[in-house]
Amino acid sequence: QVQLVESGGGLVQSGGSLRLSCAASGSISTFSDMGWYRQRPGKQRELVATITNAGKITYADSVQGRFTISKDNAKIMVYLQMSFLEPEDTAVYYCNAVSWWRTFWGQGTQVTVSS
Repeated sequence: QVQLVESGGGLVQSGGSLRLSCAASGSISTFSDMGWYRQRPGKQRELVATITNAGKITYADSVQGRFTISKDNAKIMVYLQMSFLEPEDTAVYYCNAVSWWRTFWGQGTQVTVSS
């Protein structure tokens, strides 16, 4: 089994920054993809950013240029540096990891951006 544990969420003012971290543990040490999704109030869960094992990165258009995803393969961690945060970024952020046909999710961490 695999556990993904997020940390780093919280309350921040518009224009501020936060860094999310996700630590993976369990029976799998290598994932083909790791990333971040979010679910804004009243909306469906959406992709924020992903990074493949080879280092290919994909960002949602809404966060391009403001958010940066990175990972530490040795620690099996993925990070999301969020800058120039806007109230529209308020959401529960979920860590995601893919290994072959299996997808794993963290429990989510709340990010609230006040105007």
